[in-house]
Amino acid sequence: MHDLTAIPRLPLSMLERLFDTLPDVVFFAKDAEGRYTHANQTLLDRLRLTKRAQLVGRRTDELFPGGLGDRYREQDEAVLRGGAEIAGQLELHLYPNRAPGWCLTHKFAWREPGPAGSRRREQVVGLVGLSRDLATPGLSHATPPATYARVARVVERLQRDFAEPLQIGELAREAGLSIAQLERHVTQLYRVTPRQLLARARLDASLTLLSGDASIAAIAHACGYTDHSAFARQFRRSTGLSPRDWRAHRP
Repeated sequence: MHDLTAIPRLPLSMLERLFDTLPDVVFFAKDAEGRYTHANQTLLDRLRLTKRAQLVGRRTDELFPGGLGDRYREQDEAVLRGGAEIAGQLELHLYPNRAPGWCLTHKFAWREPGPAGSRRREQVVGLVGLSRDLATPGLSHATPPATYARVARVVERLQRDFAEPLQIGELAREAGLSIAQLERHVTQLYRVTPRQLLARARLDASLTLLSGDASIAAIAHACGYTDHSAFARQFRRSTGLSPRDWRAHRP
């Protein structure tokens, strides 16, 4: 039997080089204060930095525009303070053209053994994470064409009728699928769940409407939210800003 404890820990610098090869994935590591220690070339390119030294030692709110950095720092603090895990957070990020684009973010606490004599067996010394762009979906070869057609109809409803009080279970039944089947196929194709896809459609629409003169309450109603406070909470979770602040300082 192999002794797995003898396997050396993969250095972050090696992971950094590995993720340099993925232009649609942002990889990063940060210290206990939320300051960058490592990042792949994708993140440097999107921040228009030429050297990693320009990023190391800085926090997200010093680097990202339009309140995005404040939101990322809040996430970092939650992970670093209590070891919380962020898995599959659907949110806005910077795409290569510096425009806001959708991604799925994962962040995990980096733990090390506590000091000798300490009651704490482990302590959080930093975090590692990545954000993956949500690319245009394609047909999965594992999905039969008939099933894909059913799923496509549900996705069309989610994207077209997002202002309606849609229920995922009802949409699944209409398509002749169980909720589990619908979630599995949507996740295979879009890398997000049906509920995340619906949230994305609503927030995308709100970003467009916020460039006009409609009231926040009217925009919330037009995007399928029962009240503007629920809309404001969801919007802030995804963008780091209130709808009103986004309208005033949108990137």
